[in-house]
Amino acid sequence: MTEPAGQTWMSWSGGKDGAFALAVARETVPVAGLHTTVDGEGLVVASHVPAALVHAQAAALGLPLETAALPSPCPNDVYEERVRAAWRRLGATEVLYGDLFLADIRAYREQVLAGTGIAARFPLWERPTDRLAREMLGAGVRATVVCVDPSRVSASLVGRAWDAALLADLPAGVDPCGENGEFHTLVTDGPGFAHPVDAPVTGTAERDGFVVATF
Repeated sequence: MTEPAGQTWMSWSGGKDGAFALAVARETVPVAGLHTTVDGEGLVVASHVPAALVHAQAAALGLPLETAALPSPCPNDVYEERVRAAWRRLGATEVLYGDLFLADIRAYREQVLAGTGIAARFPLWERPTDRLAREMLGAGVRATVVCVDPSRVSASLVGRAWDAALLADLPAGVDPCGENGEFHTLVTDGPGFAHPVDAPVTGTAERDGFVVATF
């Protein structure tokens, strides 16, 4: 039986993994739209990028973007309640995530949805990230590093293109997709994009222990 159109939504933070997971999922199921969380300053919680940039991504992908505002700091129970409420309001029966291999993160996603009747789906789960990174680049995914944990990688990565040259420069032990939290990206082009998203980085700032891009 084919799933009814409009029931699958993508949990979105603007990064390359989510973009590629979305592209993989759209090969087999219609996706109704994207959903992200923002703080009181209008920044996407996961990546610290302005919400206007993820709206531009959604427009390039031809999908609506829904947002949920979170307080800062945000206790887990508040996050969980607001996210569950958003999925119910949107009529979601399945939520897509771009997570790659962290079992505790997957378990938490599934816990948040437990009892809602909404399924969690991970289109890229346990794909080896070295091969996955090359596959994404080969498929036309283009992204910029917009947030780094300076205890794991150099702050100089902020603003650089996530490309073969950057992968070659990563220190040993750093995941090529940044899955351990070493860095986050903003995707600017790739499968499903009608046109590239213009997101020039103008500088950097420190935020909550991270070095982040400014635009």
